[in-house]
Amino acid sequence: MTELAQFQTLVDADTLRANLKNASWRVIDCRHDLLHPQSGADAYSRGHIAGAVFAHLDRDLSGPKTGRNGRHPLPAAEQLVEGFRRWGIDRHTQLVAYDANGGQFAGRLWWLARWLGHEPVALLDGGWQAALAAGLPMDAEPAVPPPGRFERRPALSHAVDAAAVQSARADPAWLVVDARAPDRYAGENETIDPVGGHIPGAINRFWQANLGPDGRFKSPAMLRAEFAGLLAGRDTAQLIAQCGSGVTACHHLLAMQRAGLAGGKLYPGSWSEWIADPARPVAVGDAP
Repeated sequence: MTELAQFQTLVDADTLRANLKNASWRVIDCRHDLLHPQSGADAYSRGHIAGAVFAHLDRDLSGPKTGRNGRHPLPAAEQLVEGFRRWGIDRHTQLVAYDANGGQFAGRLWWLARWLGHEPVALLDGGWQAALAAGLPMDAEPAVPPPGRFERRPALSHAVDAAAVQSARADPAWLVVDARAPDRYAGENETIDPVGGHIPGAINRFWQANLGPDGRFKSPAMLRAEFAGLLAGRDTAQLIAQCGSGVTACHHLLAMQRAGLAGGKLYPGSWSEWIADPARPVAVGDAP
């Protein structure tokens, strides 16, 4: 399956066009808006890349909220496996996810697929905008592929819990990276979570820093240099990515994979889980 192995991070629009009728490929529309959760489904119903199925961040790519596990807790693996089967995914299916926000939400599906042990998964570089610019075929009818026979395999992506973050943040051998916008990291202009600030010890790298001015991912060499600077000699397995709710942090892990720096971990609960326990410390300002 060397052909599939080529697409573990990104796919361009021309490559996707050539494979839209390939039965071993599945396109997944992940468009979303955190403040208007129904907007992605509405956009899908108005038009999507031909053959694409729709994955809702809240319903399909997240599990039930308890009030203490963050805004987008991980779904149960069994739930996600059933979703993959419903979307017509088998062991060797090449997945291509897209959104309209530079991979902000599609990156979550990329990470989850790898969490289930599925290696051939990539983002459409440039997302919805690239699809429109390339004139890819569109459809307004929901895609209904034949059921797949997906089975979970050993994980390729790994998560850590709040206790691990609590330990890592005070250990210089570890690096906690907050993917939120700098103002939210500093505790300013917080409009989503009830408490502003960041996990003490975490450094800030906005997820959009992985993209160039054209909205597409930077080159592997550029990403490698930037993340190597952050790691400062640490092993990639000692990096924990977090954000507001474990979604945009996946963007960093994909960018690192593209740069050949695999092994970073996700804190799925992220800031929204961290602040659910008032005993956990909070920092404000633009320094760790």
